[in-house]
Amino acid sequence: MDTTPLRAVALVCTLSPSPARSSSQLLAEQVMAALGEHGVTGKTVRIADHNVLPGVKTDMGEGDDWPEIREAVLDADILVLSTPIWLGHPSSIAQRVMERLDAELGETDDEGRMLTYGKVAAVCVVGNEDGAHKVSADLFQGLNDVGFSLAPNAVTYWVGEAMQGTDYQDLDKTPEATVGTTATLAANTAHLARHLKSAPYPPS
Repeated sequence: MDTTPLRAVALVCTLSPSPARSSSQLLAEQVMAALGEHGVTGKTVRIADHNVLPGVKTDMGEGDDWPEIREAVLDADILVLSTPIWLGHPSSIAQRVMERLDAELGETDDEGRMLTYGKVAAVCVVGNEDGAHKVSADLFQGLNDVGFSLAPNAVTYWVGEAMQGTDYQDLDKTPEATVGTTATLAANTAHLARHLKSAPYPPS
């Protein structure tokens, strides 16, 4: 078994800054714990705690906290993006993260590859009504466009029944289905990240 050390960073896109409780934070932490079982270390970053300016550049200038977050993303092998569902879409903060990642289209190494090539992404989605597949589809497409690879079953999620108000963080126990999808996400994502680390994509 390949035990090459890997690093991950989870960007939590809840609208609530710390110390507010967050289902998106909880699910991201569960994914990071599951990745830890495969030799992956890392950290979570709650984007609402930082001043990420709007724009599509790697650095939007004075007061922009994105460059430091971007450095953590580029230093990692795995990016986990965790978002709630709002009005059937990823949160506005998740959309801002994707807009900032758009700048990576213009950043390449000496062989013409985007700096995100060889990095693997995964997605966490929480919400109170159906929509996890739609939200993950939106994020999958964007993450792939900006250079990230996606393993099979690279999403874990929980959605409650329609027309009720239970949050994921308020459940007495994590549902077995979510536990299982989180474990699969972690195993497949770590597996792909190790392969890409040892066998990079060809020059562009």
